[in-house]
Amino acid sequence: MNAATWPIEALRAAFLHACTLDVAVRKPGNVSLQSPGHGMQAALFIHSAQAAAGPLLAPGARVGARIEAAQAASWQVAGCNTNLGILLLCAPLAVAAERFPQPPTWPDLRQAVESVLIDLDLADAHAAYRAIAAANPGGLGEAAVQDVHDSPSVGLRDAMILAADRDSIARQYRDGFADLLAVAKTVADSGGLPGLPAELQAEPERRTVQTVQRLYLTILARWPDSHIVRKHGDAMAHTVMRSAQAWRVRASAGEALDADPSFAAWDARLKSEGLNPGTTADLTVAALMLAGLMAPAAQPVRDPGSG
Repeated sequence: MNAATWPIEALRAAFLHACTLDVAVRKPGNVSLQSPGHGMQAALFIHSAQAAAGPLLAPGARVGARIEAAQAASWQVAGCNTNLGILLLCAPLAVAAERFPQPPTWPDLRQAVESVLIDLDLADAHAAYRAIAAANPGGLGEAAVQDVHDSPSVGLRDAMILAADRDSIARQYRDGFADLLAVAKTVADSGGLPGLPAELQAEPERRTVQTVQRLYLTILARWPDSHIVRKHGDAMAHTVMRSAQAWRVRASAGEALDADPSFAAWDARLKSEGLNPGTTADLTVAALMLAGLMAPAAQPVRDPGSG
């Protein structure tokens, strides 16, 4: 790691900002301040993010060690899996970000991420496997080779490559986070992320809501959600994806989706049917973190971990 790196405070603020936006805005099927669900409240996600930030962003730590330590810290405060996917995505990004004293260009960042992924080894795989097994994400099941309940025999990236066709997070490891970097750049190019209200319970400003919902719906409309696929099958995931496509068109046109009662009704229906686009939420958080790093909001971002 270079002696002069991106300030840890900036990484922490971007991570916590993204995690707070995740629950500050209604994202159908996911837990939010407006709409708890799946037996969880929004506060669990905030507490998990605050607990995970330290080990996730530990300077100089390897990717696998970050994932394992952050998962353990998160579980200790939440008692359930709230952010495993977020940690799997954000750990390599944090390591890559540490290589720059200030925001790099997008091609430089992509090259740094690829370098981090190439460097992933067997120890990283062991640590990540332990974290995944401990979190026991819904619908995990078993794999024919390199199952997370067994001891890995390949490096973490190679293990992810084997799962890439059935899991969107694993696909990021295989493809150098190309999908994630692309959607994050779109957010950053649009002006970065708006700040949060002084009180989290306050209604976020319209730009905040539109930015997060448009990003979430873009991801949900483009790829079948891996969490839904694991728990409910590919057909159901495609049904949710098609519904998201119609809402994405409206979001892209600048509509205030929360003004339409059917948007909240869709959220409630997904939750009542146990349909949680959790992988889409994980990708959304990671993209928001990247966008916040690469194009910070003009106004200071409140650190949700500062009390």
